[in-house]
Amino acid sequence: MKKAIVIGSGIGGLASAIRLKCKGYDVDVYEKNSYPGGKLTTIEKGGYHFDAGPSIFTLPHLVDELFELAGKNPKDYFQYQKLDVSARYFWEDGTKLTAYADRDKLISEIESKLNANGKEVDKYLSEVERLFKLSYPVFVEKPLNKLSSFLNKETVLAIVNIRKFNLFTSLHNHNKKRFSHPKLIQMWDRYASYNGSNPYTAPGVMSVISNLENNSGVFLPKGGTHSITQSLHQLGIDIGVNYHFNKKIQKIQVRNKEITSITVDDTSITADVFVSNVDVVSLYRMIEGAAKPTKSLEIERSSSALVFYWGISKSFENLGVHNILFSDKYTEEFNHIFNQKDIYIDPTIYINITSKKELGQAPNGCENWFIMINAPSNFNQDWNALIPKFRKIIKAKINRILNVDIDQYIEVEEILDPISIENKTSSHRGSIYGAASNSNLAIFRRHPNSSKQFKNLYFVGGSVHPGGGMPICLNSAKIVDHMIKNIND
Repeated sequence: MKKAIVIGSGIGGLASAIRLKCKGYDVDVYEKNSYPGGKLTTIEKGGYHFDAGPSIFTLPHLVDELFELAGKNPKDYFQYQKLDVSARYFWEDGTKLTAYADRDKLISEIESKLNANGKEVDKYLSEVERLFKLSYPVFVEKPLNKLSSFLNKETVLAIVNIRKFNLFTSLHNHNKKRFSHPKLIQMWDRYASYNGSNPYTAPGVMSVISNLENNSGVFLPKGGTHSITQSLHQLGIDIGVNYHFNKKIQKIQVRNKEITSITVDDTSITADVFVSNVDVVSLYRMIEGAAKPTKSLEIERSSSALVFYWGISKSFENLGVHNILFSDKYTEEFNHIFNQKDIYIDPTIYINITSKKELGQAPNGCENWFIMINAPSNFNQDWNALIPKFRKIIKAKINRILNVDIDQYIEVEEILDPISIENKTSSHRGSIYGAASNSNLAIFRRHPNSSKQFKNLYFVGGSVHPGGGMPICLNSAKIVDHMIKNIND
């Protein structure tokens, strides 16, 4: 039996291990942490359960198909519900808006709360849906470093419609042309942050990200997003994947343009195929004598995050599962993050509360708040000073907008910052999504899913094509699956 080694057990690595096992490989996964999932893990403290990382779940069929591929019933492992509200939006001037999953209700809400033109929203949602259908098969489901990816009808159709992709205008300018109300522009600008990018420099094609949330829908897994990790890990165990935790790769050996082995605990372990699910910058540090692909490794890094996990001894009826408290100066917020490598004094605050729908995630009458603000990746800022500073700023903004004294309700607290993100996940500089998409051709500059130097080395996860985020990382595993031959081929 041929052997495959997967380095790292983030969602891309978990999916790759399952796919390789289904191809007939003997699969071993090596993970430096004591748990699987990478960023997609959990924190438990004082009776509260928090999803530690990604919280927005879209395109659930990408998880379901892994179980189906293995001949299992997805519902035996993993269950989820579609949310009827994708997000609740709050502004400093007192404006509140509920983003309903139903398009007609969303348009009615926008017309009522913002006195805005609902037809603009309806037209935009139809436009991004069409653009998604054009771009997704070409830029997300296929490797961009293979000629075969461009010799098909989907690519021809995309090329014919290339002007519709808005590659040479920023997402912000694209949205300005489509919405007359500034709050609508801000609502749709924010989707650039879903892969750690700047809406004022990221290309207009990034508008397709909003299709996942506003047209396809937002879902909540039973038990929170951490249950995705748990279910895929269990599936791997059930079909015979071997997991090795607390096993940090010391180095990777090569010979004759092939990876031959990895060294763990001073022991050399050989395999036929190697799949990396660690940040590509960290990966190349391990490979002996490898030439680093400087063009892809030097791309601007995505944003990071400063996260507070608060156990709140109160229930807030005006909040939902996903909540956004917008900055009044969005341009300044992203200017600080990407140009000044700092956090703006008035950051946008995201609050995720899974206990709204999932009983047992918090004690009765309480809520599990995941509070995140966008932050620059780590360039040796004084995080010891920034963390308490922005803890006060976040509390003050929440108090103003929700008309509450939140301090009296905080029972437990944990903190995640760019340094701890880098330490836990090996993400270079603590960037959450690897490379940012802050240029019109950034997608073509991402590190590919296969190595030019080593014919048996492949890459999955947020730091490589097609990018960060749960569904995109799952697609990277799918791309690699199509690249690797079946065991009997």
